[in-house]
Order: sequence, then C-alpha cells, then structure tokens
Amino acid sequence: MSKSKINELYGSMVFNDAVMRERLPKQTYRALKESIDTNKELTMDIANVVAAEMKNWAIENGATHFAHWFLPLTGVNAEKHDAFISPVGDGTVLLEFSGKELIKGEPDGSSFPTGGLRATFEARGYTNWDPTSYAFIKEKTLCIPTAFAAFGGEALDEKTPLLRSQDALNKQTLRLMKIFEMDDVKKINASVGAEQEYFLVDEEVYKKRPDLIYTGRTIIGSKPPKRQELDDHYFGAIKPRVKAFMEDLDNELWKLGIPSKTEHNEVAPAQHEMAPVYSQINVALDQNQLSMELLRKVARRHGMVCLLHEKPFAGVNGSGKHVNWSISTDTGINMLDPGDNPKKNSLFMLTLIAVIKGVDDYQDLLRCSVASAGNDHRLGGNEAPPAIMSIFLGDEIGFIVDRIISGEEIHTSNEGLFELGAIALPAFKKDTTDRNRTSPFAFTGNKFEFRMPGSEQSIGDVCCVLNTIVAESFQEFADRLEGTTDLAGDLRKLTKEVLTKHQRIIYNGDNYTDEWVALAEKRGLMNLTSTAEAAPAYISKKNIRLFEKHSIFTETELHARYEVMCDNYSKIVNIEALTMIDMVRKFIIPAVSAYSEDLASAALSKKELGVSYDAEKKILSRIADLADVMLDKVELLEQAEIQSGEYENAESAGFFHDSVIPKMNELRVIVDELETMTGKDYWPFPSYGDLLFSVQ
Repeated sequence: MSKSKINELYGSMVFNDAVMRERLPKQTYRALKESIDTNKELTMDIANVVAAEMKNWAIENGATHFAHWFLPLTGVNAEKHDAFISPVGDGTVLLEFSGKELIKGEPDGSSFPTGGLRATFEARGYTNWDPTSYAFIKEKTLCIPTAFAAFGGEALDEKTPLLRSQDALNKQTLRLMKIFEMDDVKKINASVGAEQEYFLVDEEVYKKRPDLIYTGRTIIGSKPPKRQELDDHYFGAIKPRVKAFMEDLDNELWKLGIPSKTEHNEVAPAQHEMAPVYSQINVALDQNQLSMELLRKVARRHGMVCLLHEKPFAGVNGSGKHVNWSISTDTGINMLDPGDNPKKNSLFMLTLIAVIKGVDDYQDLLRCSVASAGNDHRLGGNEAPPAIMSIFLGDEIGFIVDRIISGEEIHTSNEGLFELGAIALPAFKKDTTDRNRTSPFAFTGNKFEFRMPGSEQSIGDVCCVLNTIVAESFQEFADRLEGTTDLAGDLRKLTKEVLTKHQRIIYNGDNYTDEWVALAEKRGLMNLTSTAEAAPAYISKKNIRLFEKHSIFTETELHARYEVMCDNYSKIVNIEALTMIDMVRKFIIPAVSAYSEDLASAALSKKELGVSYDAEKKILSRIADLADVMLDKVELLEQAEIQSGEYENAESAGFFHDSVIPKMNELRVIVDELETMTGKDYWPFPSYGDLLFSVQ
C-alpha cells in the first residue's frame, strides 16, 4: 500500500479532530474543545450542531444507524443500534440525529452484570457521551463512545471509574506542578500502550473442540512432541496466511484510527502479538476493546479463529496484555522520562517514588485488577510474571536508589552519568539497563510496563488502579511539600523516607525462582495465587478508603464489583467443569471403549493364530485401569458440581477454586494419558499438534 493510500485510509472512519475542525463552525469547534479540555458542560445548542454534522459525515460514509458504544462488566463491547430515520407521516422519512441523542442514551441497566446494584425490574440505565474519545463508523453504524451508569449514578462499566481516576490524578498532579513553579501546565494525561498477544488456529480444527468453543481454552490435551523448545517461532518469518490476516487487520484498525504499529510471531506455536502506539488512557481503553473485537472478526474472514484466552494451551506460553503506562503534561513533559536538568529530574524522581510507594501500599489491589479465571492459569507460567507484585528498576536507577537509602554520596562518573543539580537529585540516562521479562512491573526507560494483565482482560481496571494509587501518593507528597521554604531539602528527605520504607517492593532479579518466592515472603509481600484469594482486595477497608477519598468508587460500587468478579469466576469454572464432564461422558468413554474392543479383537486373532499378543494385553490392561480411574474421577467432579449449588458469591468462588478445579486437574491427567494410548483415528478431538500447527 502506498504512502498516500495509507494516509487516506488512516482514521477515515473516525470523526476525529481534523474532521471536526474542517466541518464544524469555528465557534462550535472552539466550544467543544473547551468543553473537552476543561470538563465544562456542553450546551444543548452546541451539542445539536455537533450531532447534525456528525450525522451528515456518517451518512456520507455509508452509515445508516447510530449506537452508544460502551463497555459493561461483561468484558464484551455493547451497542444498541438506532436508525437515523424519523417518519414524517406521509410515507417518507427524515434523517435526524439530535444533540440529546448524542449526549445520552438509555440501554437496559439490569440485564448487564451489576453486582446487585440493579434489580431485574429496575431496568433504567444511562450511557453518556465521552467526547474525549472520537466517534467512529463500524459496519455502517456510527458508534459513539460512552460511559454507562445506573439510574442512581453508580458505575456499571469499565470507563466511568477510569475517567474518575484520570480526574483524580490530574487534580493531584497539578498541585505538584505549582510546587515546582510549572504554572504553564494546565492538564496532565496518563498514556497507555497495550501490547496484545493472541493465538490463531484453523477454524475447521477449532470446530471439532467443544472446550475451545465453550470456554476459549483446551480443557484436555496431551503435549505434542514439539512445542516451543527450539524458539523457532519467536520473531520468525510470518506465514503467508497469517500475514494476509495481519494486513487485513491493520487496514481495519487504521480505518478506526487505532495506531497499530508492531506485529510479530510470539514464542509459542500459533501465537502472535500486535502493539499500538501510545494513546490517552481512556482512548487506549476504547481502542484495545475494539482491537480484540476486530482480531476475532478478521480471523474468521481468513478461515481462522483468534483465541484471546490467557492460557488456551497447557505447556506453552500463555498470552498477556502488557500495559505500558506513563504520565505526561499538556506542555509535552513525560514525568517518567529522566530529565536533563534539575527541575525535570526532581519531578521524575518524585513520580518514580510515587509509583514505588503506590505499588507497595496497594499490591493487593493491583493483583486484584488482573485477577480472572483465565489469568490464574497464566501467572507464574512461561513468559508471565508470578502472582507476587514487585518493581524492576534496572541497574542504574537501582544503584542510585541504594545510595539514597544508605545516605552514601553519589559521585559524577567519567562519562557524566550522574550529575547533582540544585535540588541535589541525580540526572539519569534512559535505556541504560537490560529489561527484566520476569518482573510484573518494570521501569523501561520512560514508562512502566505492567506485564500481569491477561490478554482477554479489559485494561480499564488496571489503569484505574494505577491512576488512583499514584494520585494518592501525589496527594501525600503535595500535602507535605506545599508551603515549604526548603524544597531541595524536603525533597531529599521525602525521597529517602519513601525509598527506605518501600524498598521491599524493588527486585531486579529473576522472579521465576523459588528463591524469590521465599525472599518475597520474608519481605512481607503478598502472594495471591488465585482470583479467589485476590478478589477480597476490592472490599478491604484500606482500599475502600482510597477509592472513596478520590471519588473513584463508593463502598456500594466496590461491593458490587466484588460480587461481579466472584460470580464471573464461579460461572467460568462451572462452564469449564460441565464441558469437561460432557466431553468425557459423550466422546472419550465411547472412543476408548471402541479402541479397546478393536484391540481386544486383534489380540484374539493373534491368539488363534498362535502369535504373541503380549503388547495388546499390556495396552488393554493399562487402558482399562485408566478408564476405571477416569470414571471415578468424573463422578467425583459431577458430585462437586452438584455441591457447588449450595454456595453463593465469594463462598462459591472459593469452593470452585478449592474443590472443583483440583478435581478437574486430576481428571485431566488421566484423560491426557489415555489420549497417548488411544489410536489417533479413535480419539474424538484434534490433538494439540493439530491445533498448534493448524495454520500453515
């Protein structure tokens, strides 16, 4: 594709700033920009003008409907389509779209997960336009990004809390700007780049696996002879079929203004990754949700299925979503970019210790933000960090942190690496250390890379927590530094105190080792290995105080989120268990019986011929033993399934984790061994080899 065609394609389906600047009256455009920049309420007169021009643009580009596009707690994008038509009574219609329809919609507020915030008969819910995220056209529908709330104003989505956290972070950061006499800064934004990993399998093979269809992952499956041992797939030449998919995907993403830039093969067979350029945090949320939707849709066009589950295959890498997070001012300063002068450098160090403090104080909350039934299989596995929270700073910054804590003087090196400024904090060079791929939270030069989120998860919860915990640190720092007469001295004291108190969260070593697990326990760090253990962080008193203090969540909203998380976890594990029972009962037992019967007939024929049939006897004996154990195990799983009905909410999640999942794991061991002993023509499902190497 030529440069001109790419430029013409990019953002062609987005009502972006360039389109608004061109099409809206100047006064309307200025008023809209002022509303976005200052959170000033938009008048209905202005909204009507914007809506009319947005409708005209959408119709010119083939749209026939509009929809408020929002992100409920289902993990799936939601939209309710309305046509632009308005009958006039003479058999004709007008094409209309008002400012009222642009600003507010009313989808059902009870049928989505609410955690008890809405009763079934209380159906009213509202979607409200988010003007900071551009409207776009998808499949002939004008989609308007919105927040979603209940009749009483309670958040029912991923976006509302994120926007609230952005406001909290902006408020506290601006206090620091005044302390640093950076009065030209009027607004700050958190920025995010979300790397997205995924698997591609052939659609025809996928259709033969009930577990993939119902759960998104393989409930059973023995390991193939070859997996990822040779590292030959990682960054290898992209197969033509996958390349065609990636080109098609890029076209769809670019039309919607999603800056997809990087694509490559990941470590596991059939695994790939796409990564966008950074965007403002709420825009990044919308774009990542759209990216996941398009990954699935475009894959189907190419006869493939995109698997976004965090661990679709045992024994190979799972898929994550690395969230690269930073904070920038409207004057162009990245607050996590080590500066080349004392003022910028001090701001960097203050931001760095704010993150360190926040991650240590709220490690349970960060772990909870990435908790899910799918991610429980991945955390601690290949290419995924453990469930223990820690921060990697690298050699250079780690060296300086150690010196600050110990009180040792930091000398300027021959290369001028460290330089004491007027505020007596060292200047740094970025990217002077290696990356640590085992660390859950790593500083990578001018941002933090949070590697714990799972590939199928929304980044909304993660980013909301990051914004909030840093806002809390900034508030404490501003409270302490405002009015100071010795900024340099107070900064030195504050920096040393914070680093000394929170140094336990800093770890630059290998997070995969048993030694780190033991050391983390000695340091008093949490090791919340499952969603059942992590979920209560939502409703701990300290975390409720944090969210209420910064007006992110009310206590009621947090209890609702906790209920939704526990309920979702239980339902997912329940579906997986029922799928496993179904596969064993309806397919595997008959297949093993048929194979055993034919093997026995072969043995009998050999016996009649006077030929040794010891091999058949041994195989039959082992299969019979395994089949007996399998039947016992599946019955135990069925009993646990029945018993699970006695529990609700958090107790239900705990029961599924403690009782159902272990029984599934025990049953899988038996089934997977039976697969290795049963003839391939008899086994009812495509093997791991068939799946992982299905796209050629």
